[in-house]
Amino acid sequence: MRAGVIGLGDMGSGLAKNLIKNGFPTAGHDLLDHRMKAFVELGGAAANNAAEVAQDADAVFIMVMNGDEVNDVVFGEQGLVSTLRKGAAIILSATIKPAEAKALGQALEGTQIHLIDSPVSGGFPGAQNGTLTLMSAAPQSVMDEFKPVMEAVSASIHHVGTEPGAGQTVKACLQSLIGSIFSATFEASVLAAKAGVSGEVLYNVFSSSSAGSVVTNTSLENIIDRKFEGTGSHISTMHKDLTISMALAQDLGVPMHTAAAAMQLFHAGKTKYPDGDNWVVTRVIEEIVGAELHR
Repeated sequence: MRAGVIGLGDMGSGLAKNLIKNGFPTAGHDLLDHRMKAFVELGGAAANNAAEVAQDADAVFIMVMNGDEVNDVVFGEQGLVSTLRKGAAIILSATIKPAEAKALGQALEGTQIHLIDSPVSGGFPGAQNGTLTLMSAAPQSVMDEFKPVMEAVSASIHHVGTEPGAGQTVKACLQSLIGSIFSATFEASVLAAKAGVSGEVLYNVFSSSSAGSVVTNTSLENIIDRKFEGTGSHISTMHKDLTISMALAQDLGVPMHTAAAAMQLFHAGKTKYPDGDNWVVTRVIEEIVGAELHR
């Protein structure tokens, strides 16, 4: 089975790395030259556009930022559908609106190209280590056929439905929770800083308590070590994901008080520090109270 990856950033480069590591010949494309260079150094085959990626591929992962970019990758002038063989699969690993995934599936009807709606969780470490969690929606027969390439990039594959949009819906629910945990951790760290508690003490207590988790622990580690950029978790991604969660809640009439507060905190962080990572939201709160948490 031959694979392809569109979008070779923090997440897509991890997909490519683990596909290659597991023996799948992999073609890839990204708009940035340095990402393409790094991909080739991994052993990937560079392609000039999505159509070239799809020429010999059996399964192509899409890891771009939003629904508009996904549509361009699939249906653009040099898009996947122009060269992807019948019976091949597009694996939508990017996080987009559920309605956009549904529309993509409808647009692919009649092409005999499979769509696996499979957003991921696990962030930069999960992508690079091949330990992502996949929330996948497709018919069981399609899941079975393309399981090998999906297993190459993941530790857990959850079959959450059969229709496009189901994977994105589960991801929107998940991100509302993760965003809320992030924001609560940021606030707690500033409370500790203002009260004179050291970052080391706070981390040791939190990480060994029932509140400890990958999200909490990673956030605190980066905060107390003052690592607010270059950690592989850019704030724009989580900000975008929370807007999707809130839009879905609005469509369904579900009140989301905690996630709404998280959304506003991330909006403040992205506005003040557009080049920062998720934890940079903490700096906005720190500046309000005049205290910083250090190890």
